[in-house]
Order: sequence, then structure tokens, then C-alpha cells
Amino acid sequence: MSGTDQVNLATSGHPWFGDRYLAPAAPGDMIRQLIRNGLRDTGWPYQSVLPAAPMTIPRAAYAQIFRVAGALVELLRRTALETASSNRERLAVYRMPDSEDQLWMRDPFLDERYADCVVRPDLVIGSDGPRFVEFNVSGALGGVIETQSRLDVWQELYADEDGHMPFRSPDPLAVRAEMFRSLSAELAVAPRVAIVGSARVAGASSRYFEVEAEYHRSHGLTTRFFEPEELHEAWDCPPHLRYPIGLRNFTIPDWVDAEVPTAPVQDALDHGCLLVGTQTSTFLHTKLTMGLLSEGRPWMSTAERELVDRYLPWTRVLSDRPTEVGGRQVDLLPYVVSNRERLVLKEALGDCGKQVTIGREVSASVWQSAVDAGIAAPSVVQEFVAPRTCRVALIADGADEHHYADVAPVLGPLLFGGRPAGVFCRYRTDGSTGIVTARGLASSGDNVMVAI
Repeated sequence: MSGTDQVNLATSGHPWFGDRYLAPAAPGDMIRQLIRNGLRDTGWPYQSVLPAAPMTIPRAAYAQIFRVAGALVELLRRTALETASSNRERLAVYRMPDSEDQLWMRDPFLDERYADCVVRPDLVIGSDGPRFVEFNVSGALGGVIETQSRLDVWQELYADEDGHMPFRSPDPLAVRAEMFRSLSAELAVAPRVAIVGSARVAGASSRYFEVEAEYHRSHGLTTRFFEPEELHEAWDCPPHLRYPIGLRNFTIPDWVDAEVPTAPVQDALDHGCLLVGTQTSTFLHTKLTMGLLSEGRPWMSTAERELVDRYLPWTRVLSDRPTEVGGRQVDLLPYVVSNRERLVLKEALGDCGKQVTIGREVSASVWQSAVDAGIAAPSVVQEFVAPRTCRVALIADGADEHHYADVAPVLGPLLFGGRPAGVFCRYRTDGSTGIVTARGLASSGDNVMVAI
């Protein structure tokens, strides 16, 4: 087992990351083999540069992001639900595409109650500490299997002979299993879990879904992965064989693109199967809700207003109207056009860095076109948060030894049923900044962040 080493704060980028890290605990070839074996055949992209050790932060910093994330998600939920009295009315308020008007539960209370069961905010560490730049609220959010896989490797390498670790982190799949057990108890149904997804979606595979199903089964929780054409077997069977709860591990846009039918999911919902996150989660997921929360709601207390101001970057729903910036009133559109280098444009339902324009990275003419497009399509404009860096240990293909690099990570704390479930991190291994995604870039990298 490796202990902790010291790193110079002058090169770590921000004191929030702390001044300790874990040195690699095994030769490079062993680490590479363990990491690649963990995500084999799941559809996860090949990475030529891999982490050599877990990323670490102090326990107080780790607790802070979950404490704040939980509070912000609750404010986000209230903001979304108070926009209109029903989901159908919210569709109009949010200008949702017609494709999102489906997969509702027959009981709207259940649809609303279980909308925020699966959440992963994204945050970066700016000059003032953590800043939450968006909220992913969906049963299909990425990072769960990846975080569990990375964590399994580090637990194997760093445990001493008594099983003690030099770091702390919850196991994502253990927390998700407990969420399902609590959900079954609350609904007074059998703890039998359906994981609904499709290997026909680009970048997915059956094994990606089976990893979670196998984990649950090995821990005493009956779980099965269903392609949509098989889903009738979850409810059209004797009562003791039904799967009354489950995970909606897909997005409607992905299934539309892959021509995967959603009708079998609607049948399962109509026959009493509760799949989280429910369709109402889309209203929490859209960046418009974050814009509404950032602007302030009349029901917010002073403490809630201060929490939002401290941890959310200034965000506004893009439209032709006056608004407040730094305590002064401005006309929003002229302000956005003339302050390109300090702003980011994001479409309401974009993901994986899609439909995002960083003002400082484009010309004035491109920015103007993006603003015009943002008015036509529901979008938000957000203060750009310059991310600070932290030092990480990496292993490149062909190298016998690890090397250190300063990277600007995007942190993704996982919350299942409101419980902390680990921190997924993405970064560019070459140290560059910009849109960070675990897919699509040769320099893409990911890891789990643990408390030390």
C-alpha cells in the first residue's frame, strides 16, 4: 500500500484540491491492464493516457460538494415544479420538443416525486472554489459504471492486508442498490429491479448494462437488463416474477436516433413499473431551470439566495429582456453580444458538450450567430468559469513510468436517492481547457476522485 506524498500548492492550481496525493501503487503495465479490463466491452472509448492513481481532495472538500449539491438539487426541483401546475403545461413553458411528451406515469405524483433519484451535477473549481455549471438529472447519466470500475482498481491496489484504505469513497453501485431497496420498501413492492436500455445506441453495449445487473445480483438484489422488446416480461407474468421498479438507462433523443422503440417502455409504465428518473426529470435536467434558479425565485430565503450566488455561475435564460448583472440592470441581448469573452452559450437540452459555445474560443461573428440561434432554440447564457488545475499521475501508452500533469477537471458528484455515491472526473490529459467530455477527444481522460 502506498502512502500519501506532498505536492507543491504553487503547481496544484487551487488550495481547494489540498496538498496531498496518492503515489502510484503498482507498475504501469499492471495499472493499465487492470483499468482496461474493468471497462472491457462496455463501449467506453480507448484512452492512450490512463490514470496512475486516484485523484484526491481533502475530506472537508469532498463533503462540501455533496452537501451543496444536495441543497441545489432540491432548489432546482422546486424551481422546475413551480413553473406550471402539470407536466403537460411545463412542456409548453419550457418549449420542449414533441418527442419529450411521452413516457409519463399514470400517477403524476409518482412522476414528480421520483424525478430526482439519479443526479450528477458538473462543477469546476474556479478562483472562488466550486462552481456548479450544470445539472444532469437522468437515469441515463454517464459516469456510474466508469467510477465504479476505476474505484475497484484503486481499492485492489491500495488496500492493506486488513482491507483498510488510505482514502474514502462510497461505491456507486452499492449506493444505487440501496436506493432501489429503499424505493421498494417505500412503495411496498418486491425489490426486483429492471435496468432498461439498449445496446443499439451508439457507444453502448449489453455488457455496460449487465455490469450493474451482475453487481446487484451478487449483492442479493434481483436485477435484470431489458432491451425494450423484452420489457413486457417485466410485467406480463405472475406477480412474484414482476419487476416493479427499475432504472431508465436511456434518453429519448438517443433512442430516436438509433430507431429504438419507446412504446414498450410506455406499456411497462402503464402497468405499474416505476422507472427512475421519471419523465419529469427532464425539467430538472434542462439548463433553463438552472437559469431560473440563478435569477432568483420569489420564495427563496436569504440563505438560499446566498447559496445560489456562491455556487452557481451567473446564468440566464436567453431572451430579449432586462436582467441583473453584478447588481446593475442591463438589456440581456446587447450585454451578451458585447461580453463574448466572459460568457458561454448552452442549448437547454444539449449534453456531452454538444450545443455549447465558449465565447472566448470563437470570433465575434460566430458568437453573434450562436446568440441568434440561441434565441430561436431554448438556451441559456452563463458566466464562463476559468477552471483551476490539479496535479495528477498519468500513464501513457508505451511508457514504463508514470508522469505528472496539471489538468483542469470537471467533477461529477453522483447522488442516488439523495445519497453521495462517488465523484466521476473528466479532464484533458494534455492539460488544455475547454469543453471536457470523456468521448470524442484523443486527450480525453477520466478517473474517480476520493477523499483523503
